Amino acid sequence: MHRTTVATLILAAVALSALPVAAQTPDLRWHGRLAAGKRIEVKGVNGDVRAVAATGAEAEVIWAKHGRRSDPEDVKIEVIEHEGGVTICAVYPTPRRARRENICEVGNSWHSSTEDNDVTVDFEVRIPAGVEFAGRTVNGEMSATGLRANVKASTVNGSVHVTTTGLAEASTVNGSVYVEMGRADWTDELDFSTVNGGITLILPASLSTEVRASTVNGDLVTDYPLTVTGRFGPRKMRGTIGSGGRSLSLSTVNGEIKLRKAT
Repeated sequence: MHRTTVATLILAAVALSALPVAAQTPDLRWHGRLAAGKRIEVKGVNGDVRAVAATGAEAEVIWAKHGRRSDPEDVKIEVIEHEGGVTICAVYPTPRRARRENICEVGNSWHSSTEDNDVTVDFEVRIPAGVEFAGRTVNGEMSATGLRANVKASTVNGSVHVTTTGLAEASTVNGSVYVEMGRADWTDELDFSTVNGGITLILPASLSTEVRASTVNGDLVTDYPLTVTGRFGPRKMRGTIGSGGRSLSLSTVNGEIKLRKAT
């Protein structure tokens, strides 16, 4: 009887080892204090990024890696603490034929080729008041809600949802863009874009800006009185709200553009 039990256990272990990889690594995190004006950058490729307001003074980034065929341990999470804040990247193994190595970089530069690696990395970010957030992914949803500083958010295949008391910029390709900003005193230009999806932008009633908005298959709707520059049509407009003084660009191909006043 004892021999039969041992043999059964051995066979069961062999059978389990032959199963395809469907692994999940334990959740991990970075946490620390950042002064107001510093920035948290999160850069992913496959997976969602979700940022919310922290309840205290400490910032926290939590990530979870999942894989079906590929090994989650092959995807490294790199954390770079620097003078401007902290940058956290999901770094995939560099494909053999890639021209550039996959590395984590501070700032707007970011390159990561996954080839056929199917690991997803989901990020949860908690951000204290006054700390800025810059988040990007490629295949996943991007959200940054209830924040209290400037936000820059982007994805490619997924929607973007941002609400903040600060300024914001947002973009995607396949998905909608929804942004609510508490300030309207930016300099230069803010840009909001998608290709397949609508854009809804909610701004303070005191808005003054030059506006360029265009869509191909969709309507343009604005709550603000607009002084039109040049021709005005249902698919394209260029004009001035208030006294101008800055630039706002809104563009999509398949979707409606709504420019709303905050209530």
